[in-house]
Amino acid sequence: MHLLASCCFTRGSRVSARNPLMSRNLERNGRITCMTFPRDWLRRDLSVIGFGLIGWMGPSSVPAINGNSLTGLFFSSIGQELAHFPTPPPVTSQFWLWLVTWHLGLFIVLTFGQIGFKGRTEDYFEK
Repeated sequence: MHLLASCCFTRGSRVSARNPLMSRNLERNGRITCMTFPRDWLRRDLSVIGFGLIGWMGPSSVPAINGNSLTGLFFSSIGQELAHFPTPPPVTSQFWLWLVTWHLGLFIVLTFGQIGFKGRTEDYFEK
C-alpha cells in the first residue's frame, strides 16, 4: 500500500503506510495482544468495596436535608415509585435526583478508596 505525500507541498514522494498493531510481538495465533498491559488492570479488592460502601453509607445517612438523610430520601423515593410499579417514574420525580446524587457519591468514594488503598499497598505515596 503506497500513498502519495507531498514534502513541503512542492514535490511528491511515495510513502508506505503500515498498521502499528501488526508490529512484531503483538500478534499471537491470529490474536492481537498487548504485551505490556497488565491482565489484572482493575486489581479489584473486595475490602475496598466493603469499606467504600460503609464509608458512603455513614455520611449519606446524616440527616442534613430538611431533617432527612440522602439515603433515607433515596430509599423512600424507591418505595414511592414501587407503589405504582408498572408505570415508570416521571422525569420530574425526585427519585431521579436522589438516584443520581446517591450513586455519584458512592462512585466517588469507591474511586478514591481504590486509589488510596492500592496506592498504599503498592507504596505509591512513599517519598
